[in-house]
Amino acid sequence: MTTTQTSVVQDLGTLAHRLSHPARTRCVCEPPQVLADRPDGTVVRSGAIVAKAHAADTDHEALAARVALAAAPQLTGILLPPLTAPGRSLTAPDPSGGPQHPEPSEPSELPTPAPRPVTLWPLGAPVDPTDPGAAPWAEAAVLLARLHRTVPPFRLPAMRGPAKAARAVARMRAALPGDPAVLPVLAAWRALPAWARGEVPAPARRAGFLCHGDLHLGQLVRHPAPDGPWLLIDVDDAGTGDPAWDLGRPAAWYAAGLLAPEDWFAFLDAYRSAGGPAVPADADPWPELDVPARALTVQTAALALAKCAVEQRHPDEHEQLMIESCARIATLPPELAADRAS
Repeated sequence: MTTTQTSVVQDLGTLAHRLSHPARTRCVCEPPQVLADRPDGTVVRSGAIVAKAHAADTDHEALAARVALAAAPQLTGILLPPLTAPGRSLTAPDPSGGPQHPEPSEPSELPTPAPRPVTLWPLGAPVDPTDPGAAPWAEAAVLLARLHRTVPPFRLPAMRGPAKAARAVARMRAALPGDPAVLPVLAAWRALPAWARGEVPAPARRAGFLCHGDLHLGQLVRHPAPDGPWLLIDVDDAGTGDPAWDLGRPAAWYAAGLLAPEDWFAFLDAYRSAGGPAVPADADPWPELDVPARALTVQTAALALAKCAVEQRHPDEHEQLMIESCARIATLPPELAADRAS
């Protein structure tokens, strides 16, 4: 962990702890807990407060719109609402250690060498990774269907799914310049239509839906913890776009053999039963899911190769399956890579 990252973690812990204890009181709290620490998102919990430092290059205006979306009444029961309220400024931790009473606010900056916008959230109970049989695939699908059916309450930026895929490929290239291991992933990437690579907007007929942009089981929590209803979290990539993208990762995992057929069909059936618009209600879903599933396969494989390069190891079994899927994708007939705008 770099000095800058350490500073961000400490500042977030201090902020979350003080918001958990607005008055000068003696407490016996556990130390702040680091839930994630990556350049694109550092998340620290203290008590019932979760503080998140977003990427340093985050578009502040777009993030404010996404946080406002999570707070919008139309999204109640779908997205976890923030403790931040757009339009206010967050008081950063006081280096002197004096008491503070900051009110919830819009994304702000921590006093670190590399300022990063910060948002505040209530604590939720995540999916238990040790109990795959209890994974809430059907519940996730219903939440997605409700999200996709919601009319955007105000103007939003585009969903960032394709942009994240492009960033993953760029990260892989930087980590493994000239390495032949990247060739099947790059071939699969080139076979995708331009919109799925983030180079042009999505086809107009599919671009106006409210989307999460980065759906996986780590994006669900129960709130109130530990037994409240499931809600979607992490709106960093939310916006308008093709709703099929949100089904792309589970579809990719199913196609690669990583998601059991019974889980995939429970997810798909629940989405359809809830009126989700991404796929036909009673016809083959793959004409709509094909491109997003292949794009998410490429993204997953690219990130796996980049991570393996940094950690100086070979891909594990699951990572290898996604890389091998890219090799198959690259051999698909050209018509399957055609833009679905027609």
